[in-house]
Amino acid sequence: MRKRKFFFIVFEGIEGSGKSYHSKKLYSNFKKRNIPTILTREPGGTIGAERIRKIILEDYFHGNTSEKFHMYTDTLLYLAARNEHIQNKIKNAVSKRQIVICDRFIDSTFAYQVYGKGVDKGLINSVHKYILNNIKPDLTFVLTVNLSKAFKRLKKRKKKNRYDKFSRSFYNKAQKAFIKIAKTNKSRYHIFDNSNDSKDIEKKIAKTVFSKLKIN
Repeated sequence: MRKRKFFFIVFEGIEGSGKSYHSKKLYSNFKKRNIPTILTREPGGTIGAERIRKIILEDYFHGNTSEKFHMYTDTLLYLAARNEHIQNKIKNAVSKRQIVICDRFIDSTFAYQVYGKGVDKGLINSVHKYILNNIKPDLTFVLTVNLSKAFKRLKKRKKKNRYDKFSRSFYNKAQKAFIKIAKTNKSRYHIFDNSNDSKDIEKKIAKTVFSKLKIN
């Protein structure tokens, strides 16, 4: 039986990769086993962070003007939301030794803002030094997807935000960044191709998690 301790699981990937779907499926799996687990997301997860999320996920353009957030404004809003999330939810989960499943975390910031938009990595590392409190994922699942399949999934979404509307080249760049990041630590990162909507992915994720946690 698992010795109770804080355990942090993150799902990463571009829009349409299925990360939100699989994070919810894993959460349901834990709930069926009556294992105390929190499902959360970034940006968001707390009242304050969700308010910031609403701002940054709306379209760039305001009214009839072409004014939009500078890329550093955008990045700092993400980091502000992360600080709210850590201070008001994640740290509490650490003290209660809970399992946390999070839809996106720091790798999304690097994949989208650094590799995708050209934000200086040093800025993000500097802010993280003050807000992460040594919190890092124990397991990260990077879900990859054929871009044509991703666009088909995005087309079916009833409600879209500006991150669902990027170009194919941007998503391709971001996905390559996720893969590059994942290859730096093969013991923590697990990459799964989720292009075919296979139930096998769900089983492989559960098997990986329960093996790591020593849960039968």
